[in-house]
Parts: sequence; structure tokens; C-alpha cells
Amino acid sequence: AYHGGFIPYTATFTVFSDYMRPPIRIAAMSKLHTVFVFTHDSIGVGEDGPTHQPVEQVMSLRLIPNLTVIRPADANEVRVAWEVAIADSSGPTVLVFTRQRVPTLDRSDLSPAEGLKKGGYVLWESGDPQVILIGTGSEVHVALAAGRKLAGEGIGVRVVSLPSFELFERQPPDYRDSVLPPQVTARVAVEAGATLGWTRYVGTAGAVVGVDRFGASAPGPVVMEKFGITPEHVAAVAKRLLSGR
Repeated sequence: AYHGGFIPYTATFTVFSDYMRPPIRIAAMSKLHTVFVFTHDSIGVGEDGPTHQPVEQVMSLRLIPNLTVIRPADANEVRVAWEVAIADSSGPTVLVFTRQRVPTLDRSDLSPAEGLKKGGYVLWESGDPQVILIGTGSEVHVALAAGRKLAGEGIGVRVVSLPSFELFERQPPDYRDSVLPPQVTARVAVEAGATLGWTRYVGTAGAVVGVDRFGASAPGPVVMEKFGITPEHVAAVAKRLLSGR
């Protein structure tokens, strides 16, 4: 990376990024054009259990200066994420991927995945938004399903895919406000990881559906349901916000 000519990359489980923290930090400090690929990114890992299920790792990586962390939602966002990682020579990029299968979102009624280049974008909405649902990675389809459930009940809802805090923060304030209008304070973020740090986007009036304890050994879908990472739970949290409870 120091000499140029090629872009080095490395890959391992997300939970093992802790062992790589010094080289990641040095790469960020030196603004090296490198790519770190971290897979098995949440409690969705399943039967491997808490030792292999990252909880705090993704959010802690976001704390490192000069490091761009991208957690794409589906195959379309993965493609764009690689484009960003290869093109951005200002510093290292972390690509965070799931182990479990996630649906490739039908973009015929959704915004294009190219919105990832801005870090966050309006994926879908119905009516004037009363509530905003924000998702990253494998939880975007959960937020989308919850949004459609709320829309079916006559609630105005916006679903935002926010794969990269860092890319989003590089955008002009007007763009960020167009995605997350300040006047819409009912916001729910869903990410299968630590909730610390999400207040920046949901505010003090919002809520976060996440994981603030170690995981469990069971099939991935069972673990996700146990921790409330489901459309039904996200929709219920949104309705509680709207009712003021």
C-alpha cells in the first residue's frame, strides 16, 4: 500500500477484527489505500455462538478516524461498496458482510443502490413520513418489511438504508437533511449490533433495535427473533414512538 501499484486486502470474521486493531489503526493513521473485508458480521452467524458473533465490533470500527466502514444491504449494495473501496484512495475501507443469506432487494420500486456512494439514501417511502426507519446491512430488509407493514396500516413511513456513517457525514448538510428531515423526530434504527452511537441519527426522541449483550447459540433466524430483529418488533417500536408511549 505504501508503494502503490496495487490495493492490498485481507479478510476474516468480523469478531476477529479485534486481533487486527493495531494494523487497522496504523493503516488509518497512514491513510493507506487498503481494504479490510469482515464477514460473519452479527448474531446471524447462528450456531457458532457468542464467541463468533460480533456485537460491539462494527460500531467500534466506526470510531477509528480516517477509516470508512461500509455495511451493505444486498448484492446490489455490495457491488457499489466495492466500487467505493477501490476508488477511494484517501484511506482504508472496511467492508462488512453477513454470513447468512439475505434477499437481493427488488429495485423496481426502490431507489438504486448507487445511493450507497453517499453513505445513506431514501430506499423507499409511502406518503408523508411520520416515522423514519433506518437500517444497515442485513437489517435493511427487516426495516423495509416493517415499513411496508406500517404503510399497510395507513402510517406515513420512510425507509433509509445507511450503510456508511462516514460517507454520509461527508455529504452536505442539505443532503443529510433531505434523507433524515429534522422535523421527523420519530425514528427507529435497526442494526444487529451495539446501539451505542445511533443517537446521532435517531436523536433523543428515537429508538434503536439492536444488541447490547452477547449472543446465543441457535440457528440464525431463531437468534434474530430472540433479540427482536424482526419486522414485527421494529413496527411495534415505531408505533410506540408515534403514540408517545
